[in-house]
Amino acid sequence: MTTGKINVSVENIFPLIKKFLYSDHEIFLRELVSNGTDATLKLKHLISIGEAKVEYGNPVIEIKVDKEGKKIHIIDQGLGMTADEVEKYINQVAFSGAEEFLDKYKDSAKDSGIIGHFGLGFYSAFMVAEKVEIITKSYKDEPAAHWTCDGSPEFTLEPADKTSRGTEIILHVAEDSLDFLEDSKISGLLNKYNKFMPIPIKFGTRTETLPKPEDAPEDYINETVETDNIINNPNPAWTKQPTELSDEDYKNFYRELYPMQFEDPLFNIHLNVDYPFNLTGILYFPKLGSDMQIQKDKIQLYQNQVYVTDNVEGIVPEFLTMLKGVIDSPDIPLNVSRSGLQADGAVKKISNYITRKVADKLKTLFNENRADFEAKWNDIKIVLEYGMLSEDKFYEKAGAFVLYPTVDNTYFTLEELKEKLKENQTDKDGKLVVLYAGNKDEQHSYIETAKAKGYEVLLLDSPIISHLIQKIEGDNSDLTFVRVDSDHVDNLIKKDENTISKLSDEEKETLKTSLESYIPKAYSVQLEAMDSQAAPFIITQPEFMRRMKEMSQSGGGGMFGMGNMPEMYNLVVNTNSDLASSILNTEDKTHQEHLVKQALDLAKLSQNLLKGEALTAFVKRSFEMIK
Repeated sequence: MTTGKINVSVENIFPLIKKFLYSDHEIFLRELVSNGTDATLKLKHLISIGEAKVEYGNPVIEIKVDKEGKKIHIIDQGLGMTADEVEKYINQVAFSGAEEFLDKYKDSAKDSGIIGHFGLGFYSAFMVAEKVEIITKSYKDEPAAHWTCDGSPEFTLEPADKTSRGTEIILHVAEDSLDFLEDSKISGLLNKYNKFMPIPIKFGTRTETLPKPEDAPEDYINETVETDNIINNPNPAWTKQPTELSDEDYKNFYRELYPMQFEDPLFNIHLNVDYPFNLTGILYFPKLGSDMQIQKDKIQLYQNQVYVTDNVEGIVPEFLTMLKGVIDSPDIPLNVSRSGLQADGAVKKISNYITRKVADKLKTLFNENRADFEAKWNDIKIVLEYGMLSEDKFYEKAGAFVLYPTVDNTYFTLEELKEKLKENQTDKDGKLVVLYAGNKDEQHSYIETAKAKGYEVLLLDSPIISHLIQKIEGDNSDLTFVRVDSDHVDNLIKKDENTISKLSDEEKETLKTSLESYIPKAYSVQLEAMDSQAAPFIITQPEFMRRMKEMSQSGGGGMFGMGNMPEMYNLVVNTNSDLASSILNTEDKTHQEHLVKQALDLAKLSQNLLKGEALTAFVKRSFEMIK
């Protein structure tokens, strides 16, 4: 038997590993199972190149829990180690850079992929174990070895009587970690971290009912059999070529990823690149609508089929974090505990690739089946609109597939929209005016008035639309967006023709003075000569002020404090209406006030602005009028 001290000048590195290296103790199982997987895959490679003259067989990684003995066993059938290799890889290599690692960690709270260089993954075992044993037999014709360490720098290394190839790691679980001896806990961790590892992982057995034979009698009782409980899928969909997968395969994999998601995704994007970096994955568009809610089920990041995190900020452009799915890349630089990303130029390249790939796929879907794309538009638009705002590269490509729906459910790209509107909706200054509504019901009367003029009205109702149309206007100087309720229809798209007012300038001044004595200060009174059949009172919201307020409330907008400003409205009074003449000509001030307030309340009612006490008073007053 050999005894010795682990070659490390820091007297006891284990408490430091426990404290600094791994913030989350549960990842010990992920690391040890990953090591077993690596050992198995390395053996497969050595066999394939003729370096290992052994049978590969059907290796599994087995996890056993001995609750009474307070032990966890992780057993693989990989290449194993000789005593010399244990000495080298466990005692020396793992700590050859320990001081350097600790210095780096303390200075910068970051590290540079040490897990791959120093084999520190194995030492995560000491986060939950007071003693660790390794019993290992190499694929080479050499004796098995037994290594033991109790969490101090002392270790023992002696021959073992193991005859089968591979490595068994035995964790003697510490008193503060006994919850890891529960089957449900281990099962949960394996499902979280190792669900798609490339080698089958066995944890216990399960009972399977055999199918009933065709010639079985009616009273036949189905036989049952105990089989290995394999908890993972070693060949998940993202490791296959898109040509191997059907739509149903993609949907089944989505359900495997998110068992509690009961709605199918709208479509998927299969990522597959091997230069200038390796990356595979599948992204799914779930149904989102206009709601920018926080996603419960996020995109999962894997490294060689080992789960790392669902915090993919940096790798996936922010606008795509509303999607679901998997990304797997060995080239994403992780910190030492595989728990987070490091800043790296490769990460930005990966993010740019994903942006481009998503844009190309959306363009293909649009071109191949536009009707289907239009049908899904309301469920995906929030992602795409956010992408246009936040990623210039996506914005450049978006013109080919981003849609602008009308209130009548017809869809246009921006270029189609320009062509469609240019004849009827170009104003006297040569500017194309795009009319839109934010809510079909609340702005119904304004929409109908605009449509009566032959105008198209878009329905743009996402919470970030004010930001987006501001950006589009900035890139299209010949185009402006105006909401239908921001002015009287004749002022929305100013033409050369003017309607003559029935009232003289002096009469208009008298009327305005009378109106302002009854109208609340929140309303700015405007007198307009309109068609005599048009509504006598119309409430509008100035486009600029309303848009700035909305942008300020949803973040940005460039004007400090706009989100807290009170609502401002214009009251447009039609000077050619009979009501305007009645208000002007009545000498009974009480009656005049009654006419103004009733007309204002009707205008407010049409804008859904009449509420509470004012609505109660209006209803009561209206009933009095029809007694």
